[in-house]
Amino acid sequence: MTDLHTIRSGAMDLEGLQRTLRDTVRGEVRFDKGSRSAYSTDSSNYRQTPIGVVVPRSVDDVVATVAACREHGAPVLSRGGGTSLAGQGTNVAVVIDWSKYLRGIVELDPDRRQARVQPGIVLDELRDAAGEHGLTFGPDPSTHNRNSLGGMIGNNSCGVHSVMAGRTSDNIDELEVLTYDGLRMRVGPTSDEELARIIAEGGRRGEIYAGMKQIVNRHADLIRARFPRIPRRVSGFNLDELLPENGFHVARALVGTEGTCATVLEATCKLVEHPPASTLLVLGYPSVYEAADHVPEILEFGPVGLEGIDQMLIEYMQTKHMHADDRALLPDGEGWLLVEFGGEDNDEAARRARDCMEALRGNGSAPTMKLFEDPEEEEHIWEIRESGLGATARVPGQPDTWPGWEDSAVPPEKVGAYLRELRGLFDEYDYKVSVYGHFGDGCIHCRIPFELNTAQGLRKYESFVEEAADLVLSYGGSVSGEHGDGQARGFLLEKMFGRELVDDMGTFMRLWDPENKMNPGKAIDPDPLLANLRFGTDYHPLPLQSGNQTHFQYPDDDGDFARATTRCVGVGKCRRTEGGTMCPSYMVTLEEEHSTRGRARLLFEMLQGDSAVAEDGWRSDDIHDALDLCLACKGCKGDCPVNVDMATYKAEFLAHYYQGRVRPREAYALGLIYWAARLAARMPDVANAVLSAPVLGDVVKRLGGVSTERSAPQFARETFTTWFQRRGGSHVSGGETVLLWPDTFNNHWHPAVGKATVELLEALGYTVTLPPRILCCGRPLYDYGMLDLAKRQLRQILDALRPQIRAGVTLIGMEPSCLVVFRDELVNLCPNDEDAQRLHDNAVMLTEFLAARADELEWPQSLAGRKAVVHGHCHQKSTLGMDADLDVLGRLGLDVEYLKDAGCCGLAGSFGFEASKYEVSKAVGEHALLPSVRQAGDDDLLITSGYSCREQVEQLGGIRMLHTAEVLRAAFTGGSLEQPLEDSQGPAAVLRANWGVVALTGAVAFTGGALARAVRRR
Repeated sequence: MTDLHTIRSGAMDLEGLQRTLRDTVRGEVRFDKGSRSAYSTDSSNYRQTPIGVVVPRSVDDVVATVAACREHGAPVLSRGGGTSLAGQGTNVAVVIDWSKYLRGIVELDPDRRQARVQPGIVLDELRDAAGEHGLTFGPDPSTHNRNSLGGMIGNNSCGVHSVMAGRTSDNIDELEVLTYDGLRMRVGPTSDEELARIIAEGGRRGEIYAGMKQIVNRHADLIRARFPRIPRRVSGFNLDELLPENGFHVARALVGTEGTCATVLEATCKLVEHPPASTLLVLGYPSVYEAADHVPEILEFGPVGLEGIDQMLIEYMQTKHMHADDRALLPDGEGWLLVEFGGEDNDEAARRARDCMEALRGNGSAPTMKLFEDPEEEEHIWEIRESGLGATARVPGQPDTWPGWEDSAVPPEKVGAYLRELRGLFDEYDYKVSVYGHFGDGCIHCRIPFELNTAQGLRKYESFVEEAADLVLSYGGSVSGEHGDGQARGFLLEKMFGRELVDDMGTFMRLWDPENKMNPGKAIDPDPLLANLRFGTDYHPLPLQSGNQTHFQYPDDDGDFARATTRCVGVGKCRRTEGGTMCPSYMVTLEEEHSTRGRARLLFEMLQGDSAVAEDGWRSDDIHDALDLCLACKGCKGDCPVNVDMATYKAEFLAHYYQGRVRPREAYALGLIYWAARLAARMPDVANAVLSAPVLGDVVKRLGGVSTERSAPQFARETFTTWFQRRGGSHVSGGETVLLWPDTFNNHWHPAVGKATVELLEALGYTVTLPPRILCCGRPLYDYGMLDLAKRQLRQILDALRPQIRAGVTLIGMEPSCLVVFRDELVNLCPNDEDAQRLHDNAVMLTEFLAARADELEWPQSLAGRKAVVHGHCHQKSTLGMDADLDVLGRLGLDVEYLKDAGCCGLAGSFGFEASKYEVSKAVGEHALLPSVRQAGDDDLLITSGYSCREQVEQLGGIRMLHTAEVLRAAFTGGSLEQPLEDSQGPAAVLRANWGVVALTGAVAFTGGALARAVRRR
């Protein structure tokens, strides 16, 4: 990697810079290794470690930051969502992260159809506010639920509905900007009189305006001739906005300059009417080329969105098990157009779609057609399109793909011809590529399997980009149609515009930033294409410590932890604040290093010899701190488009970080819950009395590192396994034998769930057995990196259950987090063990077991019509899915409302019990789940299979949730739902139950043993 720090900062006084920033900025100033590493790259192929990071709390903080950088000669980079694909979001500079605090709406005026916003505002937040008035901000990239408007201004972003509303530059009325040398002013359209007055006033502002006028005077005709008149000309600076016929619009000229000219402090946006209703028409063609050929024909019907996808994208999604059921929604074909029509109501939108369908039926090449009027089905189809980048990023069995030619654009009427020639170029270079994108605007998206870590592959990449540029320009197109030029395509601007206009763009940039300190090396005078690569021929991750071994085997990453750390492509889906499960810690902290992406960046940096955190490796405190607030919810494994598995990476890192060290006391108090619970089961009344004592209870909690905000636990007087033995085992013989897994949580704290499961299965004719001895899957051990112990637990399970495993007996789980150990961690820790694979294949949740046999069962309707509000445990949602639960509950006739976007409960096993995590845990629970549950009616059934979920809702909301097994048992046997079966203690806390036992009677032994082992290792 080129050392641009030396080139651009010289002998910079970093300590002085930090001191000045800390003295003048009220926000957060960070020069630590972790923060710098987390911001070292964006969603591009490039990597540059920043000088430092500032998270401003106010615009005054931004002004002070730029002043401090000017005083010390430090470059500046404004950053929003950090999803830039061409390298604009990474630089050796002081990064200003707008996304945490400066994300508000200053003013929204529906009468004038304008909104004044701060640059860090997430696009969807602006759209939601405008939507209350029937308005919207037109451009909407697929990252609309996490990208910032400031980033859209920097890159001149577009999106699905730009066919209706144009680019970002078309929707900006005014900007408040700050230059590197301290000039602060508002810019927008400029009349001839105002322009003359500004120039006459002189000063720094007059100098800038005079220089811009000179550019127009010198080359107005050349600008008119060389700037492509196409919807998606994003390449280059918008010199055309300075033409007289465009009103000398300085704000729009600055849009798309990628932060290289000035810092945007505030934006006044144009709002457009948002059709109150919409409908989606999907057209299927024999190929994506024929689909593209018909774009002009479809545009005649006035759609508000027109997208295209190809068959390869669908194949990649099927390979990655993304939107598995949604493919069936598409009409026949191998290339599709997604056509959205708007209207004042559903009937008008549908009428416009049907008019289009009727006209298409009348020609000789009518496509297959399907009109979607169900909003839920429409959402599924749009999810297919919006998942394009993630679906094509890392496909099993295919080479990794990268940006580099991801958004070329041509006139819409030429898309079909361009795609055919582009495919020919792909074939010539032996690149297998899926194409999709905004066909109505002529913009084509793709990721290409460039080989970025060999000299031959890099030469091939460079050659391809040159030829691809020649191709798109031969069609009168643009080398960038959405994501900007950055470092990836800045060098192509001369080929596109000619030397004179590129010189004018350089003049324009230097008028604003004479010292070249604003995001240098991007777009104009860019760093070379192959400089600053994340990979490149210098990529050689450091060998891992501890005998070069990892605990997990990473079968999906070729057994290579280093490759696992490259999985994140920076798309930033983990930075959304609403919807889905990932990433709960980011949702409440808005901190980059507490997002899945930020953590993945740190782990990647850990293995780079020239990185800020490499020297500490597995012992890095910065990485430990970033992972500390990871709830290990596995939401990323399910929600992330490339399935980053941060829960596994966290467990791996902690195992190495604490090797030979004493862990925090909560790791022993909570991680060793299995042994503590077995001890407490011998004296539950004593344990309950200790934990309920007003003073002693808090002392015990503090000894165990547990929050005193958590209420005292109550052990069940009789465990589930004891109950099962006392009743003489199963009361059914001769039926199909199933093996019920008595997890530690339900066994010791909620045996009613086990009892309900047994009685349900027996009522259905199954013979229920339990393991021959008390066992534990070790789920709490993963949270603290106790992987050696976890592997021993799994070996014990395989040894004890070997006869049943080899006989193919189905293992049924009640607690999702425990069952997921068998479906996830087991084969990752033991990938070459056939019995481990057999157990993986035959371990199912109760609902999965019943759903697979649904047609054989007679489903009672005693609960029919009653509303059921269902929440999914994070591990279940990410690894198993919720389809089985929703299926079986629906078969009972329940009116099921699935809280799809209720996120994580926040307790997450042991996480929410730790004293240092309580506030975050509470905030996560209150973010989505608890408000949703509180809205339920008094007679609604509140259902979840997750023990942590039930406990969090009861502790923070005082609301009891039912386990799915309890509902099923009541339906099939007529039992009551009012109280747990024979559970006189009531629903108890999950992990806090061992505070007293471990902290009071066992903490010394555990800690002493750990100390002794640590001493021996040293």
